[in-house]
Order: sequence, then structure tokens, then C-alpha cells
Amino acid sequence: MKEKKEKVEGRSLLEHVPEDFFDSFRTMGELNSFMDGLFKRGIEKMLEAELSDHLGYTKYASEGKGSGNSRNGKGRKLLKSQNGQVVLEVPRDRNSTFEPIVLPKRQGVVDKIESIVISLYARGMSVEDISAQIKDIYGVSISPSSISNITDQVLGDVDEWQKRPLDTTYLIVWLDGISIKVRSNGKIVNKSVYLVIGLNTLGRKEVLGMWMHETESASFWMNVLNDLKMRGVQDVLIACSDNLKGLTQAIKAIFPQTVTQLCIVHQIRNTVRYIASKDKKPFMKDLKTVYNAVNEQIAQEQFNILESKWGDKYPYAMKSWITNWNELTSFLKYPLELRRIIYTTNIIENLNRNIRKFTKNKTMFPDDDALRKAVYLALKEATFKWTNVIVNWPLIANQFSILFPDRANLSFVSLDMKT
Repeated sequence: MKEKKEKVEGRSLLEHVPEDFFDSFRTMGELNSFMDGLFKRGIEKMLEAELSDHLGYTKYASEGKGSGNSRNGKGRKLLKSQNGQVVLEVPRDRNSTFEPIVLPKRQGVVDKIESIVISLYARGMSVEDISAQIKDIYGVSISPSSISNITDQVLGDVDEWQKRPLDTTYLIVWLDGISIKVRSNGKIVNKSVYLVIGLNTLGRKEVLGMWMHETESASFWMNVLNDLKMRGVQDVLIACSDNLKGLTQAIKAIFPQTVTQLCIVHQIRNTVRYIASKDKKPFMKDLKTVYNAVNEQIAQEQFNILESKWGDKYPYAMKSWITNWNELTSFLKYPLELRRIIYTTNIIENLNRNIRKFTKNKTMFPDDDALRKAVYLALKEATFKWTNVIVNWPLIANQFSILFPDRANLSFVSLDMKT
């Protein structure tokens, strides 16, 4: 019977409140006092649930007999609320091993709840889902608007992160975008979030920033690259991207010494779209001799053979290769280890896929700020383990030192095998 009573008390306190209930409060003080009571009751129920989980059995349950630990009364803790101070009764265990998650020792509950909310938001849960999850687990209600207010604190972190100083030199940068639906001026539109990953002179990857825009253009990319320059970037040795509109021209304008490399994988996919199904297999066999060539000269010879064989039948498939030949074959100038990381934008595409994992539950974002919060938190989750140097770093670092002796700016420490 006591177990049943405990379950009933765990219901939402407002679940069966009549619509005119709040009319009975004559002053704001009376209403605030009532709301503090709700806050106190909710937190105490969360603490009771945590203690049950810690002990492994619910209150009054027979499983607790002989378990080696049991409930041992309650202590009191003074906690600041929005309207003043609330005295909470904190349950204790006999072995003194219970340390509440929601109300850690020497820490207020609000900070911890905010941390939980932000963590769930970062993993792609909507504000409605977060509200329901906390209510289901702890029996306390947090409104979607309150959750939005909590996550809005992240915007300050986003601004600080986006404006942080960068290194003077990046060996490689990868540039790409991800399209996400967002409400703008009463309409649902596709906005692209453009990301830049940099390989620094210590051999580690880092996301340099994110920018939102509806359309691509040379002027947009110039703004992005100017932003990098204003934050301290003086030189980029190699830039890798898909054939994004206006990007190559913008790179040449802002960083004229930078080598540009277009993604071969994207180029192949786009080319095959214009080839009939019956010709795809023999065409791809011939095309493979181009991008797998030992050097640029042999690649040019193989492409000439490819064009003479297929050019009349598929001129449009050949056109893009001819137009972008220099940017498509830049990687052939470099050693194999370096080729493998610059011929494709897989590094940044993998990051985009991870962002999709965290944002896929949101079919549409209500505004730009909501999108910025979600992508920033997803980036933090996705790059949490970016602590090691890239594969073959000592060898790649030496290659950069030889290929770009006056620009690589590699230190002795960065070449250490233990880095």
C-alpha cells in the first residue's frame, strides 16, 4: 500500500489543477510561495528517485533487507530559487555513499539541471522531448520555453568561439557546407551552414568556424576567408573543397599562394551522372587511369585518350574536367601520404554526417539562433575526441617542410613521434 502511495505522489502537481485555480491567489507573493513549493517538491522527488537508483530498490521494498545499505533519514540544504531561498530535505544512506547528481554537494541544483538540458539538446532532442524526458524520469516539469532560455546561454559561447584567434598558418583547410531547413520571415527555407576544418602545424584538426547563408557566391566566400584572416590566419598551404560556387576565385583573392584542390570523389560522381548505364563500367575503367596516374603529365595523357574515346558521345561529362583541370590534378604533385588526405573532402563530410546525427530529429529550426545553437553543440560532441595527430603525421610533416620550406612553420616539437 505504501508503494502505491509513493507512485501517486510522483505525478505532476499541475496535472489535475482546475483552470480557475490560480485566481485564488490574491498577490504575487502568494503565487511565488506556491511555485517555490512546487520547485521544492519536484527536486525532493528527483532526489528520492536518485537514492532508489543508488540503493537498487524502492522505498519500503523487501529487496532492501540485508542489502548492506539503506535509507538513513534526511538532511537539510538551503538552496536559492528564482524567488528567494528554499529549504530542501536531502535523503541520506547509512553508508554515506549517496552523492546526488541533480544536487551535488557544494553545488546548486539549477546549474546541474541546465547542464543536463544542454547535454540533451546537444544530442539532437527537441525542447518538447527534453521536457517530457525530465518529467518522465524525475517527475518535475520544465516548460519548453524555460529549456529554450537555458540553451540560449550557449549563444554567448558560440560568439566567443566564432571570434577566437586562430593560428597564423594552416597546412590544409577543408571547406564544405550542410543544408538545413529553418524558418525565416514566415517561410521555411533551406539554409547552408558552411564549415572550415584546418590542419594546424602540430598535426591536429580543428574546426575554424561556421557561417550561415542561403546562397553561395564569390562574395560570400570572400567574407568567410576575410573572417579567417582577421582572426589571425596569414597563410593556407592547401585548400580542399567540392566545386563550390565562387570558392576558388575567393581563395585566390584572399590567399593567392594557396594551392586549391577539388574533391575527386565529388567530381567522379558528377561525371557519372551524364553517362548512360550501359557505358558506365567501361567509362569508369578509362577514367580511373586519369585520377590514379603517377603524375600530372601521365594524367593529362590518359585524359586525352579518354576524351578522344568518349568526348563526342559525352561532351558535357568532359567539360567539367577540362574547365577545372588544374584544381582537379593538384594532388598529383605530392607524395602518396599527402595525396590521400587532400584528394577528397571526406574529413569534413564525416563531420557533416555527425552533425546530421544530432540534428536529424529536428525537421525544421524556428530561427537562425536555434540552428546556430544546435550545430555548435553538435560540433562540440563530434570533435570531442579530436586530440590526436593525424595518421602518418611525422612523415607528412617532413613532406610539408620539404615542399613548403619557407611557409610550413613546423617546429621540432610538432615532428616528435610522441606528439
